[in-house]
Amino acid sequence: MVVKLAALRVSCEPLSKTCSEPSRVPQAGRAGSSQTQKIVGAEMAIKFCCFSKDPLEDATSWSESIEKLLACKAGQQAFQEFLRSEYSEENILFWQACEDYKKIKNIPEMVSAANRIYSEFVQVEAPRQINIDCGTRANITKCISEPTLESFNKAQKQIYSLMTRDCYPRFLKSEIYQSILEKTGSS
Repeated sequence: MVVKLAALRVSCEPLSKTCSEPSRVPQAGRAGSSQTQKIVGAEMAIKFCCFSKDPLEDATSWSESIEKLLACKAGQQAFQEFLRSEYSEENILFWQACEDYKKIKNIPEMVSAANRIYSEFVQVEAPRQINIDCGTRANITKCISEPTLESFNKAQKQIYSLMTRDCYPRFLKSEIYQSILEKTGSS
């Protein structure tokens, strides 16, 4: 796998109130070769505005636990880029959607977000269908007409567990993470 990192300019600091949305990370190029997968195009650049701290200082802590990786926006983006390269990006996207969902304060917004999460990730044949057990899927389907802030908790725990035991260890060995560490001089 060939990885080119032009710059990693994100931080684990919260966004300032005047900061705009983060820039989009270019999608990984998916080469046809089974031996080599290249991340090409405009070199992978994970960028946010309004940060004073060099995020590369935080990258070494990502190997301590998945909690530290996911607590950091730069860590989430690097992990998402890795999952995209493995065709399993729906896991982190679902986890992030659930985290955002739990912060919703009003019912109409909660109902709308629950239906979006359900149709994008949970229902059978969803565009980004996650791998959860059929009982959990059936329970969410049964209760989706009257969602609560806990509606997706069990599914989120299953996906978190899957990422922790399967995806996260591979991420730590990945070309993406190793290249980030090389930038810090920590590899």
